[in-house]
Amino acid sequence: MNLDHLMVAVIISGLAGVCTRIYLLQTDYRQYPTYPHGYIIHLALGIIAAGLGSVAIPALIKKDFTAFTFLALAAQQFRDVRNMERTMLSKIDQMELVPRGVSYIEGIAMVFEGRNYLTIASALLTSFTVIMWNATVGVIVGVVCVICSRFFMSGKMLNSIVDIREAKLRLDGASLYVEDIYLMNVGLSSDKKAIMENGIGMILTPKDASSRITLSNVGQRQAILHDVSTVLGVYRDTGEPALTPLGKLDLKDGRLGLLLLPQDRNVQTSIDIIGKVPVLESAMKKPLQANASRGGTS
Repeated sequence: MNLDHLMVAVIISGLAGVCTRIYLLQTDYRQYPTYPHGYIIHLALGIIAAGLGSVAIPALIKKDFTAFTFLALAAQQFRDVRNMERTMLSKIDQMELVPRGVSYIEGIAMVFEGRNYLTIASALLTSFTVIMWNATVGVIVGVVCVICSRFFMSGKMLNSIVDIREAKLRLDGASLYVEDIYLMNVGLSSDKKAIMENGIGMILTPKDASSRITLSNVGQRQAILHDVSTVLGVYRDTGEPALTPLGKLDLKDGRLGLLLLPQDRNVQTSIDIIGKVPVLESAMKKPLQANASRGGTS
């Protein structure tokens, strides 16, 4: 194995890893990561991850086993990335009118750690292919790795586990309902007027028992309210506790009633945004599968 062939493997696999990280690095409607500083941080870490993955196989061929020590150190650094994201987003969350919530922040931090490992894996597989076969096959494998990386990082959206529809808000004295689901007590007439004029009621109906458990998770509900408020704005300011988007469960059948207070009162857009909210890993429970494994019924 000559040195030139190893250098070709390192270059092609390094590019595959960097392309993987760029492909996974995007600013969506949640506006995270921020541009340009968030991009710079994550892109720099992606380049480091790609470099580590690309030199691992050549180092093994040269019997330089200390290279795997650097992979272990990289894993520690990427755990620190997760802690960095968690800390930063937690501090920012204190300034949000509608916070993300702890569960959502933990999910975002976990994703950014995982994307660095995907970058290493893409570079490692591409490097191995180039060394075992040739540069052409390596380029093909690198492209496949970049495309497949999106599959591994794509999770469920809320519209896959619930049915979403608009529902009427109504006041019964001081009690606010979305259809038959009680939301909260509203005392001031000015708050009542603002809610009825600007509020949108939604009902999310779970498709099965597992979905019902997911909707009952407080972190999942907070993620829904945050995403809608991020895109459409929120009709409130500090010091107005009554004008707060919220969600309450119907304990009988597991439906979730939502009060949204968007500045842009667009019902269909609100439904679309709710449908695209990610199902948080911390909220995913599967009692149906647990019952099946025990031989029980749901």
